[in-house]
Amino acid sequence: MAITKVKQGEIIKTSLLLGVLVSLPKTIYLYNGIMDGNLDFSITWVVDFLYRFFFFFCFAWSVIQLNANIDYEGFKWPALLKWMVIATVNLALLFMVIFLIKTFYPFINGRPLEQREEGWIDFTFINLSIVLFFIARLLRVSADKQDSRIENEQLKQQNLENELSALKNQIDPHFLFNSLNSLTSLIRENEKATQFVKKLSYMYRYILQSSDTNLVQVKEELKFLESYSFLMETRYRDRLNIQIDIDASLLERELPPLALQSLVENSVKHNEISSTNPLTVKVYSKGESIFIENPIRSRSTLAEGTGTGLMNLKKRYALLLKHEIKVSTDNDIFKVELPLNHKV
Repeated sequence: MAITKVKQGEIIKTSLLLGVLVSLPKTIYLYNGIMDGNLDFSITWVVDFLYRFFFFFCFAWSVIQLNANIDYEGFKWPALLKWMVIATVNLALLFMVIFLIKTFYPFINGRPLEQREEGWIDFTFINLSIVLFFIARLLRVSADKQDSRIENEQLKQQNLENELSALKNQIDPHFLFNSLNSLTSLIRENEKATQFVKKLSYMYRYILQSSDTNLVQVKEELKFLESYSFLMETRYRDRLNIQIDIDASLLERELPPLALQSLVENSVKHNEISSTNPLTVKVYSKGESIFIENPIRSRSTLAEGTGTGLMNLKKRYALLLKHEIKVSTDNDIFKVELPLNHKV
C-alpha cells in the first residue's frame, strides 16, 4: 500500500512555529536595544527579520518534507545505504541554505554580514537541522500509527462482514458431513462418484477451517484448488482444463485462503465453456508471484456472483499482505498476479 503522507497543514504550521521561535532571539535583542535607546527603529530591522524568517521557514519545511514524506522505502535499498542517502541529502540541503542566506543577504539588506552574524547563522541552522530531523521522524511515526489503526479497523470490519455472511449461509457441519458419509456408502461401487463426494467433503472442511485464519500456505491452497479442479473438470469434462505448475520453493509461502480457487472460479463463471470453445485456465508461478490466466471468451449470459470476487480478494490482499493484486487483459488474455508474502 502507498504510504500516507504527513499532511501539508501540519508541516506548514510546524515550520511557521519554528521559524518564529528561531527568529525570536534576534528580534528580542533588537527590541531591547530600541527600548533602551541604543538603537533606532528602522525598516532595515524589519527587512532583516523577514529575510531570516523566510529562510528559516523554507528550510524547516524542506527538511520535514524530505524526512517525513519522501518514500525512501519505495527504493529497495539496504538500510545502511538508505540512511547514508538520507544523511547526504540533508547535509546538502543544510549547506545550500546557509550558502544562499549569506550570498543574498547584502543585496536584500544593503550591508554585508558581520563575522559574528555568519557564525550565528551556521550555529543556528546546524542545530535547527538536527531538531527538524527528529520532528520529521516523529510526524512520520505518528502518520504510520494512524495508518495502522485505520488498517486494523478495516480488517475488523472485513472480518465482521465475512462472519455475518457465514452466519447467513450457515449449515450444521455435522449434518452435512454425516450426509456426505451416508452418500459415500450408497455409491461405494461407483469409484468416480465416491471420489467426487470425498473431494466435496474435503473442500467444505477446508472452507470451514480457513474462516478462522487470515493466511494459509501455498501447498494447502493448492490441495484445495486440486479438489475444486476435480469437481469442475468432472462437470465440464474435456471442455475445461485447469493446469497447475507452481515452483516447489514457493510452497511454504503464504496467501489469503481461497485466493486461487476464487480466481479460477471467476474464469469458469465469466467465460464460455463449450465443445467448440474449451477453456484452459493456467495457474503458475513466476518469480515471487503466482499467476492465474485464461483467454477472454465472454459469455452472453453471466451466472450470479457468489460474493467472493476479485474486489473482495483485493481488499484482503491490501489489508493482510500490504500488496496490490495486478490485473491485465493484454492480447485477449485475462491475467491476475498474486504476490506472495516474504518468507519467514
